[in-house]
Amino acid sequence: MAQLPTETRLKIWRGFMRYLSKLREPLALTKAELQAAVIATDVWIDGNAASYNSALPAAAQAGLTAAQKTLLFCGVALARVSVELLRRVFGGVD
Repeated sequence: MAQLPTETRLKIWRGFMRYLSKLREPLALTKAELQAAVIATDVWIDGNAASYNSALPAAAQAGLTAAQKTLLFCGVALARVSVELLRRVFGGVD
């Protein structure tokens, strides 16, 4: 998958700030620093897609679309933060 368009990166940036604000969780970055972190994350994901794909079992490499592989990655990453957050995104995970 290609890097995200600028508008999508801005949506992530705004959404992340709103999410943390709703939790009343402090953020030790300026808005510009957070925006740079969003861009860096997108660039890293794009640059490491081949490595991620090769780490998957052969059946998953061949049997999942690029979008499905990305969603799988996001699900695992969300679960590392909070299974409850994963439930909100994926629905039932029990």
